[in-house]
Amino acid sequence: MVTAWVRLAMENDSFVVAGSQAVRFGDGLNWVAKTATTTGTCSVGYFGSDPRAGKVKFCEVQVSVPAVAQTGKAPVVNTALIPKPSNAYSTPRVRTLSAAELAYLVNQPSPSTIGSFREPCNYSHMAFDDPIVYPGQPGAGHLHTFLGNDQANASSTADSLMGSGNSTCTGGTLNRTSYWMPTLIDIRTGQPVVPSESVFYYKLGYLGVKAGSVRSFPKGLRMIAGDPGNTSPIKSGNAGLECVSGGGHQPAMPSCPVGDDLNLSVIFPQCWDGVNLDSPDHQSHMAYATGKGCPSTHPVPLPEIALNVHYKISEPNSGAFLKLSSDNYSGPGGYSMHADWFNGWDSSTNDAFVKGCINGNMDCHAYLLGDGRILY
Repeated sequence: MVTAWVRLAMENDSFVVAGSQAVRFGDGLNWVAKTATTTGTCSVGYFGSDPRAGKVKFCEVQVSVPAVAQTGKAPVVNTALIPKPSNAYSTPRVRTLSAAELAYLVNQPSPSTIGSFREPCNYSHMAFDDPIVYPGQPGAGHLHTFLGNDQANASSTADSLMGSGNSTCTGGTLNRTSYWMPTLIDIRTGQPVVPSESVFYYKLGYLGVKAGSVRSFPKGLRMIAGDPGNTSPIKSGNAGLECVSGGGHQPAMPSCPVGDDLNLSVIFPQCWDGVNLDSPDHQSHMAYATGKGCPSTHPVPLPEIALNVHYKISEPNSGAFLKLSSDNYSGPGGYSMHADWFNGWDSSTNDAFVKGCINGNMDCHAYLLGDGRILY
């Protein structure tokens, strides 16, 4: 048997447990715990104290399940330890800032050489599905961690993502985009690890694209960045494994200090061929800018998407036991770092941040659309 703590709910969400179970509330390192019976709320009020003020917090439940054996090269997932899906926003979440709020600089976009907009999204769910690589084939992929649209699965299409599902992203159903990546696995137990927080950058980029030329995403666009089949140390700067405290991108899974965050990052190509919403390899309809803008083969500039997903490190030497579900080789984890993106943005919201933030060369920080409105 394996005894483990499994993600139960995000802060301020309600939860359900079977009978009476030990539940803890914290940021991945600092915790308060109590025995919960049947239901509870993942909140300071329910637990009676705040283990880490000002930080993103969540709840975990303690469970005991049968162990699994690690065989072969790819991590074996202990499916009994896959966490429950998170609650998601069911409504559009945007409002106009008041004159009093606009008096604060933090609520105003600032001039920048790189126009940008940031979008935090919580963990949504995990599944062995991949709507891009294995459409209509549930269970055909390695285990993925999904963020954004809570209904994303093997049957998802452009219409279903844009027209249905709740969202774990700021802005709620204004951003039904689905983001997914290989799940981080603790190979000692086969336990899937849930991100502590994440943020996605939509920006001009640094490779010569002109601010005024960037266009909104076309409906149905999807793409993959990184190499899921890579079996050697990472060399590309477009897929990163790093400790937030410093040291830069590493070629394999680093052992970050206890209390630090491991950041898994992917930069998606921003130059579209202007015709195809997908391609056989799910990459060749897109291209990275050259340093002088988009290549002639892919002449349409779109916002550059940078995915950053954090995991709180609570034990030393974590690089020795953390691997990605797609790491199908012998050796240290992380070589196969990649991510998928399937457009689900409300088109008018997408137009707003492209125009107000990227075209205008403004840093819109997190949440601001650049037109006096804010996502929440």
